Amino acid sequence: MNAQEKYDQDYLPFIIKWGRLTNWTAVVLCFCPVVVLAVVFGLMPPVSAIAAAFVLIAGAVGVIWFVEPISYFPIVGVSGTYMAFMSGNISNLRIPCAMVSQKVAGVEPGTNEGAIIATLGMAVSIVVNIVILTIGVIAGAQALQQLPKSVLEALQFLLPALFGAIFAQFAMSKLKLAPIVLALCILLVLGVQAGHVKAYLSTLIAVAASIAIAVFMYKKRLIK
Repeated sequence: MNAQEKYDQDYLPFIIKWGRLTNWTAVVLCFCPVVVLAVVFGLMPPVSAIAAAFVLIAGAVGVIWFVEPISYFPIVGVSGTYMAFMSGNISNLRIPCAMVSQKVAGVEPGTNEGAIIATLGMAVSIVVNIVILTIGVIAGAQALQQLPKSVLEALQFLLPALFGAIFAQFAMSKLKLAPIVLALCILLVLGVQAGHVKAYLSTLIAVAASIAIAVFMYKKRLIK
């Protein structure tokens, strides 16, 4: 049995089996506090209030339920998708860790090797995240209160700086493609700020357009 057959016949079925089990378990556990409030304490809002709340949430972020899996799956693969959506912090922690891991390991996103490396990278980030959160919950609040206001304001730029660094890493290997993608993203940001593009659609448009441009340039032998 070669590596591809082992990946398809052994690895993926195992991942799908346990991925479904753990994710559905997480879904059930998420509803446990609500069930306790309703059954034990008799606190149950009217159905109309539940429906109204669902409509409000779905209207605000419902598109993300479809956009994020489609956008991130090519990077993290099957196992990474299960892990990312169970652990959370996808765009600001899991995806950057997965992409940096792939870059360090020298593997390409969208490949079997890339998916496995992304899974390992995210697994490490989850463990580190839990440790840091535990420490942060205990001592972080007190420490943050002692920091100057200027430092607290600067922390708001950590995420943009992180994504900028990741983009620069990949841009070095695709110098012809990177400026086009960057210009596209700038136009999308300006479109969102001007109200011409919905914010929840900007990521999907950026991903789909970037893939389409990359495929076109590859077919034209403009990039490798």
